[in-house]
Amino acid sequence: MEALAVRLSGLDPYVDGAIRVIAFYDTLMRRRVDLLALARASAGLAECVAGLRLHGTGRVIRVSPDGRQTSTPPSPASTTVPVTLDEEEIGTVWLERPGAPNPLDEVLLDRLAIAAGAVVERYGPARTTMADPALVELAISSDSDEAARARALRLLGFAVGLPVRVVAVRSQLPLDRIGGLVCPAGPVKAAPLADVGVILAAAVDPSRFPAGVRAGIGAAESPDHSWRQARTALRFTGLREPVVRYDDLGALALLAEIPQDVSRANADVAGITRVAGNPEDLETLDAYCVTGSLRRAADLLHLHHSSVARRIEQIGKTLDIDLGQPTGLMRAGLALTAWRLLDR
Repeated sequence: MEALAVRLSGLDPYVDGAIRVIAFYDTLMRRRVDLLALARASAGLAECVAGLRLHGTGRVIRVSPDGRQTSTPPSPASTTVPVTLDEEEIGTVWLERPGAPNPLDEVLLDRLAIAAGAVVERYGPARTTMADPALVELAISSDSDEAARARALRLLGFAVGLPVRVVAVRSQLPLDRIGGLVCPAGPVKAAPLADVGVILAAAVDPSRFPAGVRAGIGAAESPDHSWRQARTALRFTGLREPVVRYDDLGALALLAEIPQDVSRANADVAGITRVAGNPEDLETLDAYCVTGSLRRAADLLHLHHSSVARRIEQIGKTLDIDLGQPTGLMRAGLALTAWRLLDR
């Protein structure tokens, strides 16, 4: 209010008009009008076309002073103000006034932007992406009771009964961008928690994650269970498989339950640690375990199959495992996965 008072004091000849504008929008907000009604009232008050756009949905509303939505080509905006919610810009409001702006236009648009943000929050944040980390943590924490979790999800924009998947993400890209890509049509919220990004979404398309992102996707169960699953799936990600769904891990998820000191003490895992000293050998073993074939591994590595065969023979000696046998290949694959799950 102090900032608003300072701004109004700068409009000395128009203070009375500014106060009337503020009271006008306060009345509209008490009446819980929708976005169209807000735009219609604003156009009538400003006596020119008023516009509103929501970035996420692409919805645009333009209303002329007579209260009708106009389809005429838009004129250049004389004054523009962003609409924000949860500290994220979710849209824009503007006036298309011929000639110079009215001194009260900025006050009018400020109040319109505030009212539009309140309407979006009240009737569903839908396309806002970044959220309060504390609220997201409340929704996914195993320490939260069901009532607190339900309230957090409702405040985040997820309707009661709507399935919610949790995604654990490591990436240099902005979380809101990733969230918008993987869930373009449904509610989605994101927030950073410690060293991991969290995305909550009604649905997730694994094929839409951009390059450079590692993500673990939990099942659509209770968000606290989904969060644990997402963190587990994230541990299984790698260069060849940067996005992992917990549902796809099956029995492999059991490896994440093994205490790390037990894994380190295992002879096969210790052998992988020795192999990892040579990145080329580690990559060769990974390709061989993935493909189960010297020739297919060679194609994957862009090497001659005889070169791969020599490497695999040497790696087998280091591991003390016969990699030419199905049992040996299975042991190496399990050891490699267990090694990747270690904190290094």
